[in-house]
Amino acid sequence: MHQGDCVEKGVASQDRKQYQEIGHDLREQIKQGHFAVGSRLPPERNMAETYGVSRTIVREALLMLELEGTVDIRQGSGVYVIRIPSQEEGEDELMYQGQIGPFEILQARQLLESNIAAFAAKMATKADIENLRRTLEQEQIAIVANDESGDNDKLFHLLIAGATQNQMLLDSVKNIWMHRDSSPLWKQLHSHIATRGYRLKWLADHQNILAALRRRDVMGSYQAMWQHMENVKNTLMELSDVDAPEFDGYLFESVPIFQGKLV
Repeated sequence: MHQGDCVEKGVASQDRKQYQEIGHDLREQIKQGHFAVGSRLPPERNMAETYGVSRTIVREALLMLELEGTVDIRQGSGVYVIRIPSQEEGEDELMYQGQIGPFEILQARQLLESNIAAFAAKMATKADIENLRRTLEQEQIAIVANDESGDNDKLFHLLIAGATQNQMLLDSVKNIWMHRDSSPLWKQLHSHIATRGYRLKWLADHQNILAALRRRDVMGSYQAMWQHMENVKNTLMELSDVDAPEFDGYLFESVPIFQGKLV
């Protein structure tokens, strides 16, 4: 695969994040005719090796191009060029400045919310547990009715943070969700998995987390939240192209489940 001059292997410029550098380079290659409309880009694994970055970064670059209408990410098939950008396109990339990638957000959530769940197992009141139970009940009703108007997923996670009785922890989780909700790249990524089947998976994960909280199981709560984030991560990676069916599913370097004693 041709690699443009604007990306040094594994290194982004000071003004762009790595995914923006790679997205810019791929856009330029498409403009220059290296990939025609209807052609498929190389597998993500290959592009990650070419650029010397993680597959996470490549996926975020492709999401940027999909959001622009340049490529189409097709589950189980690959990434296809659907439009040649004009020469002017991409010159002004201010809309992406300061944009945190969706997998960077997800990794931050895994790190923070797993520890928060562990702390909440010690600090949650009976009222906190009841609020969490009611939220999952509403989540289940909404899934059965195929109602996507509410956001019980977000509420569940915020309630757990609130159950720590620590306002700073709650504000930290709110801040991460604010970035998630305002990220066009996250919305583009999430649009590929916004189905009832996946919502049922997340509900089962949430039920496991609540069960551990009810038991006051500190380690169990940590592991249940960590595994939930891992499940989300692996599900998002099911968007992989067919050329790499053996791929192990990692979006980012996973945080190992803490095996010590949480106090």
